[in-house]
Amino acid sequence: MKRLFARYADVMDSVSVFIGHGCSVLFFACIAVSALEVVMRYGFDSPTVWSTELAMTLCASAWVLAVGYVTQRHRHISITMIETLVSPRVWHVMRLLQMVIAAGAVIVLTMALWDPMLKVLKRTEHSGTALNSIQPTYLKILLVAGCVLYILQLAANIIRWCQRTEGEIAGGH
Repeated sequence: MKRLFARYADVMDSVSVFIGHGCSVLFFACIAVSALEVVMRYGFDSPTVWSTELAMTLCASAWVLAVGYVTQRHRHISITMIETLVSPRVWHVMRLLQMVIAAGAVIVLTMALWDPMLKVLKRTEHSGTALNSIQPTYLKILLVAGCVLYILQLAANIIRWCQRTEGEIAGGH
């Protein structure tokens, strides 16, 4: 059973890293779209109706989907001063507590997002902008997907914590 859990953690880590690296392309695409808008607006006095909405969607997608990568790398924002005030053993236990609380909070968030996601799957919502894209529908589905990735990666991190295979995470905040 221990090997099965370790294998799950390895696979989940690989999935999170793959998605995280893939999300970096979305940030570059956002930069390109924003630069194009600047050139079109100020260089040709012909702004686009789609660039702002697309840039927001690209950044939101990258941010939401990269949560597994950030969690796998232990790079969430945290208050590291506490780590210097407590013993390594206490800090180790506090990390588990943090992961369990985070998993509980994200499960509650997923439950809260579930019904709105189901509603937009039945009836597509549009942004109401000049582009009138399906951004609200897309983002509601994406938020649930991001929550699931986060929960799955937290489970992998908890497995690594229990098996004491986390590796070096000092300075990873």
